[in-house]
Amino acid sequence: MIASDRLAEIFVEAADTLVDDFDVIEFLETLTNRTAQVSSAASAGLLLSSPTGQLQYVASSTESIKLLELFQLQYEEGPCLDCFNTGEPVVNAEASAEGDAGAEDDEIVAQIKDLLETRVRPAVAQDGGDIVFQDFRDGVVYLHMQGSCSGCPSSTATLKMGIENLLKHYVPEVVEVQAAQ
Repeated sequence: MIASDRLAEIFVEAADTLVDDFDVIEFLETLTNRTAQVSSAASAGLLLSSPTGQLQYVASSTESIKLLELFQLQYEEGPCLDCFNTGEPVVNAEASAEGDAGAEDDEIVAQIKDLLETRVRPAVAQDGGDIVFQDFRDGVVYLHMQGSCSGCPSSTATLKMGIENLLKHYVPEVVEVQAAQ
C-alpha cells in the first residue's frame, strides 16, 4: 500500500499541472509514471481510444514500454489490446509470481521507487542517463540502466557506492543493488 503522504503529493502534483496552458501529453506522461509507482508495477503504458475504437499510444513510464505499446498497435495483438477488447485485466502469471512478495514488500517497493524518483533519477538525468526499477527480491533491488548509464564504465560504482548505500540507509530491508539482466 502506498503511504497516504505520497499519494497526497501525487494528487497535488497532478492538480498543479492542470493550469490554463498545461501540456496534455506532459500531464499524461506524469500520470503514467505515477501510476507505475503507486501500483508497484515495474512500468506502465497508456493507450487512449478514439470514438471509433482506434487505440492510440499516448504515454509510458519507460522507453521499453513505449516500444512495446507501439509494437502491439502495429501488429494489432498483445496483452494491452486483449485487455481493451475483452474488458478484462491481463496479468502475466509468471511475472506476478516472481514479483509478488506480499503487502510488506509492496510498501518497501514504494519506498524504493520514491527514493529513485526523487533522489537518484534527477541526478543521473543530468548526465543523460536513467535508472528504472525492475524488481525487489530477497533484499536485492534490480535496476535497469538506460541512456548514458547503460554503457558508462562507472555505472557499477554508481550502483554500488551511490544507489546501494542510499537505499540501504533509508530502507533497511535492502541488502544489495544489482543491474537487471
